[in-house]
Amino acid sequence: MPTYAQTERRDLADLFLAVGPDAPTLNDGWRTRDLAAHLIVRERRPDAAGGIVLPPLRGYAERVRLRIAGRPYPEIVELVRHPPWWSPISNPLFDRAANTMEFFIHHEDVRRAQPGWHPRELTADFQATLWRRASTLARLSLRRFRAAVLVQAPGYGETSAGAGGDRLRLVAAPAELVLFLSGRQRAARAQIEGSPPLAARLREAKLGF
Repeated sequence: MPTYAQTERRDLADLFLAVGPDAPTLNDGWRTRDLAAHLIVRERRPDAAGGIVLPPLRGYAERVRLRIAGRPYPEIVELVRHPPWWSPISNPLFDRAANTMEFFIHHEDVRRAQPGWHPRELTADFQATLWRRASTLARLSLRRFRAAVLVQAPGYGETSAGAGGDRLRLVAAPAELVLFLSGRQRAARAQIEGSPPLAARLREAKLGF
């Protein structure tokens, strides 16, 4: 039976083909071609993948990404669809841990940038899987945010995060929390309870890793 990482990858590849190379995404300045190229760098170019998170390598990583993005689009999508067995992050041992949240987020990056999108009906098991990621992500992405944030996913759990201070409560389904906490607040359907100015600051904060 396919894992969630595998089904999200497959569905994203299908969506890439359905919307074409120049469809918008939630990633500022990136079209679908750009996002697909990013995923290829992450999996197939370990020499450049460090630039995704390390500023000194960012220029090189971007040059590599742009070269990949210039290749024929169907070829790019096939490289996304079929990850290399040797990749440190997509081999069978690490694929589930490294790619479940990654491909869910990027699938939604494309879906929610298109007109008329609506949230998917995810299974309770998939939501539970995403909650395990979201609870860890909350502590990482909110670690410098000056507030005491109670993050709640009704029916799945709650966790405390933030750097301390006035209290906020962030409430959403696990899938929406993953998007919110990865920096996609405007596209996530989440409620924030607490001081309106502080809540507004959380909605505009630069979140993610």
